[in-house]
Amino acid sequence: MSDELLNKKQIIKQISEYTGWEFVEDENCIRKKFEFVDFITCWSVMSQIAMYAEKFNHHPDWVNVYNKLEIKLNTHDLGGVSTKDINLMKKIEVAVKNRANLDAYSI
Repeated sequence: MSDELLNKKQIIKQISEYTGWEFVEDENCIRKKFEFVDFITCWSVMSQIAMYAEKFNHHPDWVNVYNKLEIKLNTHDLGGVSTKDINLMKKIEVAVKNRANLDAYSI
């Protein structure tokens, strides 16, 4: 997986294709908040994301409280958002969309 550091303009362009993702400039990361129908659905999506993260050897910063999930992506060793983060963001979107019984929305 590529690890090219992106500038603000590149980041905004990449995330604009996906609803709910935002660039958090003061944390130098991209972030999205999800709310699911219940804890099991949320945990199921997190498990799928974890498999992608392991495959890519690139892991999200996330917080889960019951049915809510906040995900932040940043390439720590590069000190910013990279193509690794964009690629993982795309897989996160796949994981969310692939849940047949999912009723998720961005908050």
